[in-house]
Amino acid sequence: MEIKKMLFVTEFEELWFDALQSLMDLRKAGLNHVVFLHVIERDKVAMRRGTGYLKSEEVKLKEIANVRFIEWAESLFEKGMECGAYIVVGNLLPRILEVSKEEGVDLIVTGRHKMPKLKSLYADSSTIELLRKTVIPVLVHKYIISSGKINDKPFKRPLLATDWSSPCERAVDLLIALQGVVEKAAVVHVLSEKDIKGLSKMDIQRLHRENRKKLDELCDTLEGEGIDASSHLHIGDTFEQIERTAMEHDASMIIAGTSGKGTWKSRWLGSVSQRLAESSELPTLLVPSKDKDHK
Repeated sequence: MEIKKMLFVTEFEELWFDALQSLMDLRKAGLNHVVFLHVIERDKVAMRRGTGYLKSEEVKLKEIANVRFIEWAESLFEKGMECGAYIVVGNLLPRILEVSKEEGVDLIVTGRHKMPKLKSLYADSSTIELLRKTVIPVLVHKYIISSGKINDKPFKRPLLATDWSSPCERAVDLLIALQGVVEKAAVVHVLSEKDIKGLSKMDIQRLHRENRKKLDELCDTLEGEGIDASSHLHIGDTFEQIERTAMEHDASMIIAGTSGKGTWKSRWLGSVSQRLAESSELPTLLVPSKDKDHK
């Protein structure tokens, strides 16, 4: 799984040129083409004047975005990279899907799109909805967090969270493709209370040994590809254990596979993928299942 072409989605709020620059280590893994996307949502154009949709406001916003993209592209051209840009009007999610499919990108980079608490009780975040409808890995990049910390080398020390699913296997393939960028990786698997509920002490020990063996074999595979890796097995809340392991090992990013599926219960409690995308302070690279087409 190569990353040669990247779609950089920006609203010019969280993701500015500095955030784009922080991803340029991907050139060591084959990145040579960046496509910029800025979506002007119709309701935002109207809200700026407190009235109906204004064509003049749309033109103004397009001109502002175009000037920024030209400046960004000139900097990347100097590095020998190719660039493209889309400045469009419409809803964010459909436009991302359209452009990513048209351009054949290998990675979608977007900012954190966090919903108000009340709305999130009955609707999924745009990130999770995107993962339901694409097979392309999605990086939710948190370049500058509320504490002021800057995640300027996100691929340096990734934490790979695995549950042994097929999306997680794709995540492993992606991590291997980043071998020229990654200095060291940590791999974590979390046994939830549901996994061990009703099991005898002997069965829990057996389950522990089986997963420890899988983790060690995965780390051997990564080291065979030139990636220094350490394994970690925990029991408890999956999100909390991933976050704790990331903090303890000074991870620069979290990589995880996700099915992109959701039930009413996962919407209510928040799926692990959604919690990582919205709540973790680390950039989160989510790899969806390949068993679907663009919709």
